[in-house]
Amino acid sequence: MSQADAGPSPALLFDTLGAHVRTAALKGAIDLDLFTAIAAGKETAADLAGACRASERGVRILCDYLVILGFLTKDERRHYRLTHDSAAFLDRRSPMYLGGVTEFVLSPMVMEANSDIAAAVRKGGTVLPDEGSMTPEHPVWVRFARAMAPSMRLPAELMANLVEVEDGRPVRVLDVAAGHGVFGIALTERHPNVEVVALDWPAVLEVARENAAAAGVTERWRPLHGSAFDVPFDEGYDLVLLTNFLHHFDVPTCEALLRKARAALADGGRAVTLEFVPNEDRVSPPNAAAFAMTMLSHTPRGDAYTEAELGAMFGGAGFSRTEFYPLPPSGQHLAISYR
Repeated sequence: MSQADAGPSPALLFDTLGAHVRTAALKGAIDLDLFTAIAAGKETAADLAGACRASERGVRILCDYLVILGFLTKDERRHYRLTHDSAAFLDRRSPMYLGGVTEFVLSPMVMEANSDIAAAVRKGGTVLPDEGSMTPEHPVWVRFARAMAPSMRLPAELMANLVEVEDGRPVRVLDVAAGHGVFGIALTERHPNVEVVALDWPAVLEVARENAAAAGVTERWRPLHGSAFDVPFDEGYDLVLLTNFLHHFDVPTCEALLRKARAALADGGRAVTLEFVPNEDRVSPPNAAAFAMTMLSHTPRGDAYTEAELGAMFGGAGFSRTEFYPLPPSGQHLAISYR
């Protein structure tokens, strides 16, 4: 019997309505350092209860639930172990640890933005006061910079591998809305002749400065404080980085910024843009297409733009051509636009 012949099922409905429990359980496990304790050899509910300072009953129920979700495995001896993904991303000792992203993705502002989607749909944009996170110098971007930097290291490395940089002379890079600074820093780590000017709000750039210091590149990295729309860019840059920025704005605003970016480039310069790029059907691939909902609830007029839409923006801003490159497994695309 086919699924269609079996009749309607409420499974998807109830799975979706209960999705907040999955989120809460994962956050609870991260808060308890449960994954790190398992990685350290605490594999039974009793041992984990001691390591996590929790009740054995509570740990057993949480671990079983994480097995159901696919974050843990459980053997016939009732020992819990990490999956490959959990070992990579949820063991605090792992260099790829991503547990800290909860500090942003589950922050009060983000949760509030998603609290009334119907109102956001009626309005056509965020219902947060004062345009939400787009308010100048909003403190959430400091939280974002600290929490999200680890998750951006992979796409930053992929970008640095893909973008060609000429040897033998200083290469000037403007990192617009640099945030954590990871993308510009990745270029300085890969190319000793790259010099980065990182543009963002002062408090946010303090996080980027810390990351540049940790990478040992502060001599080739300097901050430029202010808004990307208000601060003069100067001229003669070889690269302008626009990573995870355009999706916050509508098309006319993006084109105005892109014209400003193009004017800042030297002859032969390129704009390097990172974005979630859905297909023309706007429902695939799922993660990139779903990002449009995030922009609906968090910004006044942002969106997830297709290749055709982004290409038209760059063309409207005067760029001669734009090339798109997928960056698996990040789920994002890189666009390289030539002046």
